Amino acid sequence: MSASATGQLSPRAQEIAAAARELLEQEGPDGLSMRKVAGKLGIQAPSLYKHLPDKQALESAVISMGFEEQAGVFAQCLAADDPLRAMTIAYRSYALAHPHLYRLMTERPLHRDQLAPGAEQRAAAPLLEATGDADLARAVWAFAHGMTILELNGRFPEDADLDAAWERGLKAFREMTNPAC
Repeated sequence: MSASATGQLSPRAQEIAAAARELLEQEGPDGLSMRKVAGKLGIQAPSLYKHLPDKQALESAVISMGFEEQAGVFAQCLAADDPLRAMTIAYRSYALAHPHLYRLMTERPLHRDQLAPGAEQRAAAPLLEATGDADLARAVWAFAHGMTILELNGRFPEDADLDAAWERGLKAFREMTNPAC
């Protein structure tokens, strides 16, 4: 079975997910096949199903890994003088460094029931703490995601000053959280 009674992946399932993550980073979505993952591990593809029931479970395990990484990075941002700015910089940097993982995490419906328990919440918690409001946190995330995915997809004109656009967006959100800014 892929997960224990607590929903945690077995060590072997974690190893499989790590191999899948490496292939995703190297080859993009085409690298995330059960056959390629099995090949990377030196086993037959049917052996994977002893640990993860299907490709969706594999993808969910990889997404959970991404959320856990983001949780750690975002939590560190809370110590910054401007946590909201630090988090948006970290969010953008993470996506640009891991575009295939970022797309896997954000472009399709999220199968929350297959994620590591609490992974999504841990990734979101620092933003919620920085904004103090769930709706505002969602709005900031939507802004950051929109800016990021448009940048990844090459949708901004070449002469666009993206750093200025990010700063203007952050200024608007800061004014919502602290009207004295």
